[in-house]
Amino acid sequence: MLKCSKLLFIMIILTLAPVNRNKMITEVEFFDPEYEPAAALTYSVITARYGNKWIFVRHQQRETWEIAGGHIEKGESSFAAAGRELMEETGAIRFKLHCIATYSVKKGGETGYGRLYLADVFELGPIPDISEIAEVILLDQIPENPTHPDIQPHLFRKTMEYINKKI
Repeated sequence: MLKCSKLLFIMIILTLAPVNRNKMITEVEFFDPEYEPAAALTYSVITARYGNKWIFVRHQQRETWEIAGGHIEKGESSFAAAGRELMEETGAIRFKLHCIATYSVKKGGETGYGRLYLADVFELGPIPDISEIAEVILLDQIPENPTHPDIQPHLFRKTMEYINKKI
């Protein structure tokens, strides 16, 4: 009986082992806003508030909500990309940007870098026709179904830390 139990236990471990090896862990790390990583910055992400609400967007090809942001184009600064992406994705017309941090995301053996901004939006207009965004929503907190649940809560938490230090 002992041999059978031991064999069953080993089979269960071997069956579960590939699941554990394939599970990718995402690591998000924050640096000073001025930090320049050896690799180029790829993204500008903008946590944005309009009045006392947070602005989240839904991409046309997704059912989940996300923080506004996107790729930094060649020759573009992260600050310029943040302003462009904010306008393209939310319809923001008048706003003030604050650089919160440079951040890295490590996942699947690869590391990417971006800059996190906070936008105080004073005026919203329609989403431009060129936008890939289908919908904008105003919420009190991060949505329950974020597009990147392994990254966005960290970015939102860092934004809240920044705001709380300013108070």
